[in-house]
Amino acid sequence: MRGDTKARERAGGREPGPSPVRRAAVASAPGPAPRAEHRLNRFARLLGQQLLREFRVIVAEPVRTLVRRGLSGVLLAVFTAVAVLTLHAVDQSSTGATLIRLTSHVRGDIPLPLVLLRTPLSLFVPARDMPALPGIPVLFLGIALAQLVLGRTRTIAVAYAVSLAGTLSARVMIAVGPGWWGLPPDAAQVIDTGASAAVVGLFAHIATVKRAPVLFLCAVTPTVLRSVHKPNLAGREHLVAITVAILLGLLATRRDPALRDGPGRA
Repeated sequence: MRGDTKARERAGGREPGPSPVRRAAVASAPGPAPRAEHRLNRFARLLGQQLLREFRVIVAEPVRTLVRRGLSGVLLAVFTAVAVLTLHAVDQSSTGATLIRLTSHVRGDIPLPLVLLRTPLSLFVPARDMPALPGIPVLFLGIALAQLVLGRTRTIAVAYAVSLAGTLSARVMIAVGPGWWGLPPDAAQVIDTGASAAVVGLFAHIATVKRAPVLFLCAVTPTVLRSVHKPNLAGREHLVAITVAILLGLLATRRDPALRDGPGRA
């Protein structure tokens, strides 16, 4: 046996041993967990950047503007809050209620020219189905932020435009009648006053102009959900006001892209 092995070694070299098993190097593909973690980290980074940007545009810059201008920077908000409280107090007496009804009540069965005359004052009359005092902080915050971010002129124009759009659309929906987008005839008897449509419209306009989705989510989306859940006259008007405010914001930034990051003008 040993001789045979040596003879084979002399004839053809050493006897080959068992060949090692070669393992193919297989690149481990990233599983779903690393990809999900990467996407989560990217989302968190983008969200943090957006929050910082919105804090700068919606909070920091308006505060600097308020410090620089003082009370004049929120004069519209002060005037509106005082006017709402005053008209609410006047409305508590029988004589005052009659005066407010003749000068500021808007309904679907009132002639259109009279509606156009009463609409500006109707913005300062609290809605019948909403308490006046709890709504004052939101009213003040919305108009003050709008004046600091957009400026006084644009704030007045947007607030009036979205309110008037809601009032006029209500007349159209009453004329259409009950249905998916219409309203029943008795909606023409509903008193349509208050600044809620103007305030939510201003929030939607600011969020559109300043590209602030977090502000829109917090300040506008709850109103949209309530309006969809309870499709009454006020809810429909709110949806119209929000839509018009967004369209006005898109048109404004298209004409002047500097509005996205620039401060508002008085």
